Amino acid sequence: MTTEGRPWLQRGTSRAVSLLLAAPLALVLLIHPAAMLDAEGRYSHGLLMLVMWGISSGFIHGVGFDPYSRLWRTIFHPLGGWLLMALGYGMLWQASFQ
Repeated sequence: MTTEGRPWLQRGTSRAVSLLLAAPLALVLLIHPAAMLDAEGRYSHGLLMLVMWGISSGFIHGVGFDPYSRLWRTIFHPLGGWLLMALGYGMLWQASFQ
């Protein structure tokens, strides 16, 4: 079986990237949510909601699910999920160095 006929976002490597980005962030939020506190000891709930949206997008793309509806494909697009997960890693990095 060849992968050359499929778009690059539907190939196994991009799906693996989505899972590898989503799993550690999800574990941090579930096991040690205090790691996401800011300097004042508070959560930014708006930003955390966006990060969780990115994690959801990463898991949806990573397990190989392709939504049929154009609306859901747009909402859970992997590139948007990667950007939101990068925001989460940035928040985690900033919180760990403050």
